[in-house]
Amino acid sequence: MKSTQGQTVRVVFWNVENLYDTYDDTTRLDNEFTPSGIMRWNYTRFHNKINHVAKTLIAVGQWEPPGIIGLCEVENRYVMNKLIYDSPLKSYGYRMIHHESPDLRGIDVALLYRPSVFMVLRSKPFKITFPFDTAAQTREILFVEGVVLHADTLNLLINHWPSRRGGYAESQPRRDFVANVLRSVADSLAAANKQANILIMGDFNDEPGSGSIKNILHAIHPDSMKNTNELVNLMYPLSDREGSHRYKGIWSMLDQFIMSSNMIRPGRGLKLVRGSVNIFRGLFLLKEDLKYFGNKPFRTFNGFRYEGGFSDHLPVYLDLAD
Repeated sequence: MKSTQGQTVRVVFWNVENLYDTYDDTTRLDNEFTPSGIMRWNYTRFHNKINHVAKTLIAVGQWEPPGIIGLCEVENRYVMNKLIYDSPLKSYGYRMIHHESPDLRGIDVALLYRPSVFMVLRSKPFKITFPFDTAAQTREILFVEGVVLHADTLNLLINHWPSRRGGYAESQPRRDFVANVLRSVADSLAAANKQANILIMGDFNDEPGSGSIKNILHAIHPDSMKNTNELVNLMYPLSDREGSHRYKGIWSMLDQFIMSSNMIRPGRGLKLVRGSVNIFRGLFLLKEDLKYFGNKPFRTFNGFRYEGGFSDHLPVYLDLAD
């Protein structure tokens, strides 16, 4: 992928919806996703899911496969290995960063990258421990630092915040707490380097205007940027009219990119390509919503019923230029 300004790299984030293997991990609540479990999750369905994920990621790249891909709801290194070595992605040389998290359901976040455009320097998971509920376990925040296009360093923070299970208000303190942790990590990166390139991505289970993101993480609307180093929520302009997830006929922007403002303002170094932030709405990812009308994501399961689709979320993407 080329631009008049130089090389560009596409960055994707996608919640792939329960990418489980078929084996029962006795340390995790994953027995639903086994051949004898309620989902009847067998190798044929697993293999179909792997190919669906690969097909989608290639399609999001358009001219060439994305250089950097953040994923959530992947179970382990085995499913990641199947994705990069035993699917249509195998010819593109992807590598991965994955750390096993303590999440009770066994789902993690992970990074795929092409070494030709992203050279990893270090990675670290930030564990989340709720002081008000020490028994609860959730996904870690994955930090990866690397060099993009052999030119500039990028700090990635990949998230999958606690779900709304149990009720929105009841679950909100968990998301607020993770927002505080994420803000602390971002502040530490900025304190070490005022010009640090920071790109946060994830399924936040909250929207850009939610208190956890707007008031705790302090991720602002692009139109509100000033002359100081800020976190900017790139999905705000899209959230008024689009969404990456649909529930009971309503679209919401749960999947987001948040970026340090120095990557948006004019100047030297790694920059966001203007107008490149988008939701990938490939027709094969959508199906007719017979109950609420319009289209909805073509997901793998609808409740316990196997549909054989892709995910209940749509991928989001952007381009960076050197």
